[in-house]
Amino acid sequence: MTPDEGTPEELSVLHYFVDEAGDPILFDRRGRVRAGTPGCSQYFMLGNLDVEDPEELRLRLDTLRAELLRDPYFKGVPSMQPENRKTAVAFHAKDDNPEVRREVFRLLSQCELRFYAVVRDKRALVKSVKQRNRSDPAYRYNQNEQYDNLVSELFRKFRYSADEVRICFAKRGASDRTNALSKALKNAENEFRNSYGFSMRWKVFVESSTPEWNTCLQAVDYFLWALQRYYERGEERFVELIWPQVFEVHELDRLEHGRRGVIFGKSRPLIAPSGDQT
Repeated sequence: MTPDEGTPEELSVLHYFVDEAGDPILFDRRGRVRAGTPGCSQYFMLGNLDVEDPEELRLRLDTLRAELLRDPYFKGVPSMQPENRKTAVAFHAKDDNPEVRREVFRLLSQCELRFYAVVRDKRALVKSVKQRNRSDPAYRYNQNEQYDNLVSELFRKFRYSADEVRICFAKRGASDRTNALSKALKNAENEFRNSYGFSMRWKVFVESSTPEWNTCLQAVDYFLWALQRYYERGEERFVELIWPQVFEVHELDRLEHGRRGVIFGKSRPLIAPSGDQT
């Protein structure tokens, strides 16, 4: 049957998977600056992975993990032992053996993925908090507030050309950031209506999960790990692996030409090509 004969059109669906890297900690209990000190990250970032076919990605990652677990070469690797609940349960870039990591990056490079990230330099945030305290002594920095701000920055520019948007974000401990995501998406919808004079009629579904239960969260973890290694340690090779699938990295605190915020993407790579001295 043709559409004219009454066949319903297939719904278009976007699938997003959200995770974080680093931590939002700025101060210790005595008010001393901890950002960038040993055991505390210098940057806090949030990433969103747009997955064309989540079921295919899940199947391929699960199949790869099963193959690696059967490989005698990894028999004595601690992270591959089920009782340690690491690679044997889910891929996690920080814990995975370097050879396992290489296989995961190779698989991800073959999938239809688009990655977005927002990056916060916590040193700049410390300055901002101190300035606010001078004008408002009662103000106290809240880590959840920073997470919510990054969520808003990550989603505020999105223009969804789909009937449905399904967002799954990694649950961290007992915290549930569903409200923060829902609020950010509502703000994005309002901005679209204010800019174009009409509303998009998409349906948004937000859920939280863990990498063990939702395999696609393992993929966004890998993208964020690669980006974090660049910002925290200056390691370029992992960012180079993922860059063909990176759509945008927004550094919120970098100053350039008197303005704060720099966006890196295809037209402006985060890492200059070899031989480019600019």
